[in-house]
Amino acid sequence: MSNAFAVAGGLPGGALSTRGVRRSIVGPSRVVAGPVPEGRNGAWASSSSPSSSSSGDARGRAGAVTLRAKRRARGTSVAVRVASAAPPSGGASPSSPSSSSSGQSSSPGGEAGAGDSSTSASSGRGNKSSMGMGDGLVAMTDAQRRALARSDEPKDYNAQRAAEYYATKPLQQLARVVQIGSSLGGFALDVALDNQRGMFEANAKVRADQLRTKLTTLGPAFVKVGQALSTRPDLLPAQYLDELTSLQDALPTFSDAAAFECVETELGRPLEEMFALITPSPIAAASLGQVYRATLLDGGHEVALKVQRPNIPDGLELDFHLIRVGAVFADRFVSSLSTSIVDLVDEFAARVFQELNYVQEGMNAERFDRLYGDRPDVVVPGIFWEYTSPRVICMDWIQGTKLDDQESLREQGLDVLQLVDTGIQCSLRQLLEFGYFHADPHPGNLLATPEGKLAFLDFGMMSETPESARYAIIEHVVHLVNRDYDAMARDYYKLEFLDESVDVTPIVPALAAFFDDVLDASVEELNFKTITDGLGAVLYEYPFNVPGYYALILRSLTVLEGLALSTDPSFKVLGKAYPYMARRLLTDPRPQLRDAFAELLFKDGKFRWNRLENLLREGSKSDDYSARDVIPPLVELIVGLDDPSTGAKNTLRPLVEKEAVKVVEALLLGQSLVAIRSDQLAPIVALLPAQLRRLPPIKVGSAKEEQQMMELREQVMRVSQLLSSSKGFDPSALTPFTEALRQSPAARSFVEAVVSGVVQRVTARVIKELLLPPGQEQQSEEAGMGA
Repeated sequence: MSNAFAVAGGLPGGALSTRGVRRSIVGPSRVVAGPVPEGRNGAWASSSSPSSSSSGDARGRAGAVTLRAKRRARGTSVAVRVASAAPPSGGASPSSPSSSSSGQSSSPGGEAGAGDSSTSASSGRGNKSSMGMGDGLVAMTDAQRRALARSDEPKDYNAQRAAEYYATKPLQQLARVVQIGSSLGGFALDVALDNQRGMFEANAKVRADQLRTKLTTLGPAFVKVGQALSTRPDLLPAQYLDELTSLQDALPTFSDAAAFECVETELGRPLEEMFALITPSPIAAASLGQVYRATLLDGGHEVALKVQRPNIPDGLELDFHLIRVGAVFADRFVSSLSTSIVDLVDEFAARVFQELNYVQEGMNAERFDRLYGDRPDVVVPGIFWEYTSPRVICMDWIQGTKLDDQESLREQGLDVLQLVDTGIQCSLRQLLEFGYFHADPHPGNLLATPEGKLAFLDFGMMSETPESARYAIIEHVVHLVNRDYDAMARDYYKLEFLDESVDVTPIVPALAAFFDDVLDASVEELNFKTITDGLGAVLYEYPFNVPGYYALILRSLTVLEGLALSTDPSFKVLGKAYPYMARRLLTDPRPQLRDAFAELLFKDGKFRWNRLENLLREGSKSDDYSARDVIPPLVELIVGLDDPSTGAKNTLRPLVEKEAVKVVEALLLGQSLVAIRSDQLAPIVALLPAQLRRLPPIKVGSAKEEQQMMELREQVMRVSQLLSSSKGFDPSALTPFTEALRQSPAARSFVEAVVSGVVQRVTARVIKELLLPPGQEQQSEEAGMGA
C-alpha cells in the first residue's frame, strides 16, 4: 500500500482519502454542511450552509492530490461545541444504527442482550412513561460489550483514591495550586473588595465576565464547573448565572496525529481499513475531545468520529481533587452557604468522568432515542458500534444548524418557534414523564435539520428525575395556580429543596409576595425567565438546596425561551408548556396526579367548571392528547371505590354526587325552559284560552337562581362540546363509563343518589313556587340556589 494520503478537494478543508494511500494532513479546516445523501436524516454538525457541497460531490470531483507519508497537522481548525445528531426514527441502512430489539443497559456491566450486531440497536423503543411503565433501559448488546472491551475502561471518579494518590505528589499539587491561585486569586480579591465597599451588585456583571474568562483559561474541569454553576440559582446571583450561561467549552484542538493514533490504537486497525475519507483537522472541538468528519469504507456512510483528548482523566482528577479540597474548606468556614459544596463537587465530578466513557455515551444516546425518538420531529444520533470504544465514538453525520444561528435558519426557511416548541415538549417529557434527561442544556447541543426537525446532541452527561419528584413538580404547579402558598412551601420537602427540620413559615410570605404579582398575568403572558429569576432570588435568600436535576431542566427551558424571544418578543414558554401539564392532569391515572386534579377542580366543596373547561381546551393542544384517555380518570373520579386494604376512601364522591345532582337538574329544567320559551311554540300558545295565556310565565325559582342554573347548563354543554369535538374522541370511549354504571355496586349507588337528589330538588322547587308567598320572593333570590 502506498505510504500517502489523498485529499478529496470538496470536503471541509480537504478530506483525507484512505484508499490506496497512507496518510498526510493538509489545509485549513472549516465547518461546512452540505446536502445529506438520499435516505439519510439530518446532519451532525456545528453550523450549516445550504449551498455547501456534499461529500459525494467532493469524491466525484477531480483534483485528488498525493502527499508525502508523514503524520503532520497544518492549518487552522475551528473550535466549536462538539455536537452529534441522529438518524430517522424509522428503518436503518445496513451499517447505520439498526432496528433490532436489543439495546443497552444503564451501565457497561449489564447483561448481554439477545442477538449480535455491530451496529446500534435503537428501535423497539418501547418508550414508556412514568405512568407506571418502564424507563427505557434494556440489556447490553454484544456489540456494545465488544466496544467496551476494545481498550481499558476510562477512569471513574473516586475522591478517596485521588486524595491518597496526590498526597504523595505535593509538588504537582503545589504547581497547579499556584496556577489556579494566580488566576482566580485576583478575582476573589476584587469580589471581596466589592462586597466591603457595598459595590457587589453594581460590579456583578463585570466580575461575572472576568470569572467566565478565567475558568475558560484554566481548562476542562473549570469550564465544566462554570457550566454547572450557571444552572444553580441557589449558589449564585442572577448576573453570574446569565454570564456563565454563555460559557462554552471551546478549547484549542490537540494534535491531529495524536488523535489518529488514538483511533487506530482504540479500534485496533489502521485508518485506511476503516475510513474512505476523513477531514484533516477537526470540524469541532471541546474540552474533552474533538470531532472529525469521515466516510466509512464499508457502506460509504457519512459519520462523525469523536476522539478523546490524551491523558485528560489525570488532569481532571487533579483539578477536581483540588476543587474538592477548597469545597471542604468552604463548607467548614462559610456559614452563609445553604448547600454542601463538597456534595455538589462529588456529584458533578462523577458526571464529568462518566463523559469520558464514550461507550456509555453511545448507550445514553440509544436510551434517549427509545424514550423520545418516537416523536416525528425529534432525531437522535445513531451509533456505529463497530467503530466505537471507550475513547472513540462513531455516530451518524447529520446535516444541521445550531438553533442560535438564527440568520442561517431564516435563510433556510426554518421556523425557529416551532423548533423551540419541539424542544419544550421534549424537555417536559424528559422532566415529568420519563425522568431521563439531557444534563448539559445549552444552544450548542440543539441542531435544526433541513427538514425542520430538532436533533438533540452530546449525550455524555445525562441525569434522572426521581419519580416522586416528577409528581411533586406537577402538584407544585397546581398549588401555584390555586395560590396555596402554604402547600407550595411544604412541597419543597417532597422536592428535597429543604430538609424537613427547616420551618417553612417564613418562606410563605416571600412566595406570596412574588407569585401574587406573577399570577395576575394569564398563563400565556408569563415569562419563564422572569419567574425563574424571581424564584432564584427567593431561593438565594433562604436555606434551599436545589437538586441538580431541577436546576438543569429550569435552565434548559430558559435557554429555549431565550432562543424564541430573539425571534418573537411575545413568545412565552409557559404558554407552550401548559397544554402538556393540562394533558397530564386530565389523563394520568396515578393517585398522586388524581389528587392534584381533584385539588385543582374543587375548592371549598364546590366544583369549578371553568377549570375543567380550561384544562380540556389547553390539553387538547398537546400533540399527545387523546379524548379517549380523558374518560377513564373521570369515571374513576365519579365512581371510584374505597380501598379497604389501605383504608383509602374516595372522599370526592360525595362532592361529585352533589355536583351531579345540580348538573342533571340544570340540564333537565334548563332544556325545558328553553323549549317552553322558544319562538317555535308561539303559534301553539296563541291557540290557548285567554285565561291560560294570562298566567305568569313559568319559572324555576328566582331570577338569580334561574340565571345560575342556566350558566351551569351552558358550562356543562361547553365542556361536553370540547370533549366530543377534541381529537381521539370516539363514542365507544364512553363504554367504560356505561359498563361501570351497569355493573359496579358503587356506580349503581351513585346513580341512585343522583336520581334521588334530582327528584328532591325538583320537588322542593315546585312546592316553593306553589306555596311561597310573593313577599318572600326577594329573600329567596338572595338565598340563591342553596345546596
